[in-house]
Amino acid sequence: MNDPERTMLLSVHPRFATAILAGTKTVEVRRQRVAAPPGTPVLLYATAPTMAIVGLARIASVRVASPREVWTASRTKAGISRREYDEYMSGAIQASGLSLEAPVAFDAPVPLASLRAAGPFHPPQSYRYLTKDSLRKVLVAAPDGGAALRDSLSELARA
Repeated sequence: MNDPERTMLLSVHPRFATAILAGTKTVEVRRQRVAAPPGTPVLLYATAPTMAIVGLARIASVRVASPREVWTASRTKAGISRREYDEYMSGAIQASGLSLEAPVAFDAPVPLASLRAAGPFHPPQSYRYLTKDSLRKVLVAAPDGGAALRDSLSELARA
């Protein structure tokens, strides 16, 4: 499924966004079940202090299992220490490991202020899927008129 209408908006700390876009972090972990098919485009929203959509990647696969099993499968790819992982997963019954591929960093990030100027916009606590209207607002808010973002989504759809 490479439908841009099923684009995921994923909130990550800036250091994780940087690592994902550099290709050194290829698995993003979440405390809840994530059901996204391979090929799903993922817009990366870097949280404070960056507060901008900084790039995108594509989901290669999702592993849903116990936190221990997800750690065992992704520890060298998750970009965090075991201590950080255990603190984050404390109390979780299941976890998801999102394997990401084809990262693309935007030359001009899409700042939160621009996103909000295009209409109501609230970054997700964890992730959410963008509606067609929300994705259009992101394209409008992009500094270059959305050309780089549109090109990236088109490239992912062709892959």
